[in-house]
Amino acid sequence: MANNSLQAAALQKDITPPLGTLINGEFQTRYANKIHDPLYAKSLVLTKNDTVLVFVIVDICAMQQDFLDEVKADIFKATGIPKSHVLISSTHTHSAGAIVDLLMGHADLTYRKKLHQILVDLVIETRAVVREAKIAFGAVDAPEHVLCRRYKMASGYKAFNPVTGGYDLVKTNPFGDEEYILEGNSAPDPQLAYLAIKGLDDQWIGLLANYSLHYVGDTDRGTISADYFGCFAERLSEVLSVNDSNFVAMMSNGTSGEINIWDFMDADRYPKEQHRKSAYIGQDLADKVLRHLKNLQWEEYPALDALYAELPVRVRKPSAQELEEAKRVVRDTDYEHITLDADGYRRIYAREQVLLDAFPEQRHFYIQSFRIGSGIIGALGGEFFAETGLALKAKAASGKYFTICLANDYVGYVPPKHEIMLGGYETWRCRTSFLEDAAEEEIRGVLSEQIEQHIHELV
Repeated sequence: MANNSLQAAALQKDITPPLGTLINGEFQTRYANKIHDPLYAKSLVLTKNDTVLVFVIVDICAMQQDFLDEVKADIFKATGIPKSHVLISSTHTHSAGAIVDLLMGHADLTYRKKLHQILVDLVIETRAVVREAKIAFGAVDAPEHVLCRRYKMASGYKAFNPVTGGYDLVKTNPFGDEEYILEGNSAPDPQLAYLAIKGLDDQWIGLLANYSLHYVGDTDRGTISADYFGCFAERLSEVLSVNDSNFVAMMSNGTSGEINIWDFMDADRYPKEQHRKSAYIGQDLADKVLRHLKNLQWEEYPALDALYAELPVRVRKPSAQELEEAKRVVRDTDYEHITLDADGYRRIYAREQVLLDAFPEQRHFYIQSFRIGSGIIGALGGEFFAETGLALKAKAASGKYFTICLANDYVGYVPPKHEIMLGGYETWRCRTSFLEDAAEEEIRGVLSEQIEQHIHELV
């Protein structure tokens, strides 16, 4: 085996939680009473000489820094791979097990402990079966499945903000208020990008895709499902898996903070039955990739590198007056019997202010990027807007860069400052949107510098 050859492997492990587990991703805890399709943790390990890069894509809504740091510490103990070279991200399906407390959706601590060991074992086992490989980057546009969910509304419409008690300038997901919609507030990133990996024998090893679609969410509240991420992978595996090969297809979440596919202007363009929309979108995206594979330019000796930074970012907190008012509301609220209306949201976000006040004054935000041959992949631990992803892609060659979000941490939404000024759900101060107004600009700047450094090394 040549010393400078690339070696790679991909594996997956079933992480489907049991019936009765907690599900988060909405304003209140849900309980699993049906399992529609299995959930997986999927790994891709690339190694060349002394450099090892690890991707782990997990069918889960969110994983935070404390949990992932512990997982990475155990991976390091077992393999020697530093956390700077390990990227672990959530797909952001809203129909999975819960290991973090979000809004009033609580964590299943037993499942959290089990998932920790599964992720560690997955990386160890994948590292042990690497073989000589080649890679290629690809990208194709898929604009039809992404829409801005933040809308400019007609004059006179009042978009209530439960944190301030005032009114926002945009409305997220205006259910029932479609007649007031003027237009979407921002442009989505339409690109479906991917990294393909084959053995030198031309047998498939894996494919890591990236698309900036939040999730589909076409299922009952108590159903476990991988959403369109799983449908995409299943379709690719049907076509590319040969003779029970270990091919693993995975879809990661891009910069989709304000992007979904709940079409308020053309509500009839997708099937309405449960799981049909996820299947349609996942399969359509997979078919786009399959048709594009013939265009790939394969690299047999790609360089590997990782850059990593920890950026101190201040936390947005309530003022003393806001905190006292929030405490007054909490004392007056029975959270066991809360209704999801304007008053209920006001009470939920009052609780968030009290809990947020206990946060440290600043958070160390992880910023990571991998160079793999002629391509670069960035990683950010939150829900970033399409604007961020498009700006980062503009730094690199076309089709040679994408950002995996919800990676290595989950700080919630990180909107650009001008979007925070407009208000809307993604900006409401809480434990899922709490970084300072300038955070997006600062984080984007650091990742831009990393991209530029990778590009300089390519020359």
